[in-house]
Amino acid sequence: MDNKKIFKKALYTAFPNTIPVLTGFLVLGTAYGVLMLKSGYGTLWSVMMSALAFCGSMQFVAITLLTTVFNPIQAFMLSIMVNARHLFYGLAMLEKYRGLGKARFFLIYTLCDETFSISSSIALPEDVDRKYFYLSISLLNYLYWVLGTFIGSILGRFITFNTKGLDFVLTALFVVLFLEQLKKKENRISGIIGVVAAAAALLVFGTGNMVIPAMIIILLILLVGREKICC
Repeated sequence: MDNKKIFKKALYTAFPNTIPVLTGFLVLGTAYGVLMLKSGYGTLWSVMMSALAFCGSMQFVAITLLTTVFNPIQAFMLSIMVNARHLFYGLAMLEKYRGLGKARFFLIYTLCDETFSISSSIALPEDVDRKYFYLSISLLNYLYWVLGTFIGSILGRFITFNTKGLDFVLTALFVVLFLEQLKKKENRISGIIGVVAAAAALLVFGTGNMVIPAMIIILLILLVGREKICC
């Protein structure tokens, strides 16, 4: 079987697992495209931002940065704070992405919350190529986001209502993905750990500084208790 057929099979196998992200990213990407348009940025800029930056929540934050006096240090530090969780995602995916050759670069570039959620929890089908399967998940999610942004940048021209609060769809998507993971019994302990750790970090560090401490707490708990949690 040639590479095209192997990739096609992996793509068809991966697609059903990405449907929740498809529905979420089309709504979320559309919201982002609309907000970009309302901020004075047309379709080209919106799509380029999603295709090149591809950083979800940071893109929503960047809308404010683009429409105010630019402070490069503030933008850099804010980007690190918002996307610091990806450091932990990367560590968790080391084993799954090991030995995948040049495909690793695209997988690393497109590793987002939703892709991590799927790739880290789904069982690899026995008759599907590992590299192309993970590549398909990342590629599909990436295209969903860019497509959603394009749609939003077009539809935004016909929207006249107040778009304040539209970026809440990002939070809504995270909640849906979290609830989806809780359907599996083996994920519930990890889910509870995440909620408790986030709540503790929120109480101690406040809303503006809770993300990194929460991720560190979760990582330490999972590392110390990995044998009991896995069992």
